[in-house]
Amino acid sequence: MYTLLVKIFLNLFCPKKYRADMKYKLLGFWTCVAVRRRAKSCGEHLHCGDNKVRISKHTTIGNGCWLGGIDILGTGDVEFGDYVHTGKNITIITDNHNYEGETIPYDKTLIKKKTTISSFVWLGANVIILPGTTIGEGAIIQAGAVVHGEIPPYAIAGGNPAKVFKYIS
Repeated sequence: MYTLLVKIFLNLFCPKKYRADMKYKLLGFWTCVAVRRRAKSCGEHLHCGDNKVRISKHTTIGNGCWLGGIDILGTGDVEFGDYVHTGKNITIITDNHNYEGETIPYDKTLIKKKTTISSFVWLGANVIILPGTTIGEGAIIQAGAVVHGEIPPYAIAGGNPAKVFKYIS
């Protein structure tokens, strides 16, 4: 819907040489409006890359966050601190199937776990964050990492599974 409105606006009111830049800005604006309406709470100065930010109603977003492209799957809580910066194609999974039930491979029960991304965290492109993950303040997650468990503050982590290989001094 927003994409169609943006195309109509650009064709009617915007000179051709500015259309690409304006399209990106308008899609980001409308995405931020949708994110603010859907989030449990949202701080000030939110920036969304384009129309590829999909959050759940269980999401809390801090101040000054830059969300390049996120897809939150599941019904568990997700908390973003202040000034979180993400690349494109971030996937956050917030619940798991119960594989210890009576049926194989899993039963119909979902196990929800809270995911916390602290303030000043930078997530590279194509990062996958699994249920129950906590990423400490100021951490950097390398592009393509699969994160599970706890990443300490000011750590630089990457890989599958993500391992800390350096600390910010």
